[in-house]
Amino acid sequence: MNSPRISVVICVYTEDRWEDILAAVASVRAQSVPALETLLVVDHNPALLERLSQEYTERKERKGQEGREGDRGDGEAGKTAGETGGTGGTVRVLANAGPRGLSAGRNTGVAAARGEVLAFLDDDAVAGHDWLRHFAEAYADPRVMAVGGRTVPVWASGRRPAWFPEEFDWIVGCTYRGLPPGRVRVRNVLGGNASFRRTAFDAAGGFATGIGRDGGRRPLGCEETELCIRLGRALPGAVLLIDDRAVIHHRVPPVRERFAYFRTRAYAEGLSKALVARSAGADKGLESERRYTVRVLPAGVARGLRDALRGRPGGAGRAGAIVTGVLTAAGGYLVGSARARRHGTAFSVPPIAPRRVPPGTDACAPADTGLSTPPGTDASVPADTGLSTPPGTDTSVPADTGLSTPPGTDTCVPGGAGACVPGEAERGLS
Repeated sequence: MNSPRISVVICVYTEDRWEDILAAVASVRAQSVPALETLLVVDHNPALLERLSQEYTERKERKGQEGREGDRGDGEAGKTAGETGGTGGTVRVLANAGPRGLSAGRNTGVAAARGEVLAFLDDDAVAGHDWLRHFAEAYADPRVMAVGGRTVPVWASGRRPAWFPEEFDWIVGCTYRGLPPGRVRVRNVLGGNASFRRTAFDAAGGFATGIGRDGGRRPLGCEETELCIRLGRALPGAVLLIDDRAVIHHRVPPVRERFAYFRTRAYAEGLSKALVARSAGADKGLESERRYTVRVLPAGVARGLRDALRGRPGGAGRAGAIVTGVLTAAGGYLVGSARARRHGTAFSVPPIAPRRVPPGTDACAPADTGLSTPPGTDASVPADTGLSTPPGTDTSVPADTGLSTPPGTDTCVPGGAGACVPGEAERGLS
């Protein structure tokens, strides 16, 4: 099976991250499996939109000039170009077509993308060389609708703060301690390092607006959690994975190394989880969080106390931070639940405009998804997905997929901290 064409969406919002944005794009262009295109979606920042448009227009012009010089000479000059074309695909600069916020920015990218798969990368992250290759390999299975990867923190201070527990790395938008290694099935992927089939959005709609990052002061999240739960309901046979070989390195600025941000982000996560639970139901909306709280966090507290008794630096601080994080997130959840009961949920799910496809093809249900259900069959487990399991086996990970998870581990990622706040009409740089 040929690798799917992949469009990479990077949502951006501030010129303060200029160098980070350029580095993120460069990392996509250096992939071992080239992207079809990179979409930079700017969140209601005209100055940044103009600057990025100019940057990549000039790079495109330089590439053309070098190519012409290479044709006249020995060809070497033409080989060094390729900022807006060539093996790295085109770079297209778009403006967020919806309301301010990460969800609307991503939806803008989804609607404009030409690939069969859409990958999302934070604007302050750099993708590993084989990031897209591991995503592409997972989509060889037609049941797979989403694949996430492993996000590694790059601390501004040069090292992890001694008190910062790895169990809470989701606070800074990174993969947390407690996930099993390898390629495993999950409830949801982490938004800053994730990919989806385009048909997933046809089936479930786009990222919900009114939840997640919106340019405000409070660092909300969970938009990808809500989408993945909705996707699982729309396509009951869908498989969502994380593959820890699909690595990105995510910059953590100094302000996010502070305990004040730790508390603020934990509280915001509680608020966000309350919206998801209100929409999806507490059973589904909190199923992985219960396992995480009962299994992963107590082990982290015990580790921290043990290190403290042995005189190792940071042990007591990590144990205290875990307890504080749990209590603060719980407080946010209670407040968010009370608000949701009084005022209802304030987010909405926009439909994604279907891609333009050749006449005679079905844009919403391609034949190769393997998720269609014959009339009269049980839609909850499509007969042709191979996801049924013998009695007594773990139905959360089908026995024949090779995605089994070690006992006692948590295979679900708590809603992440998408670090970019995205960002209305295309500036035509393809």
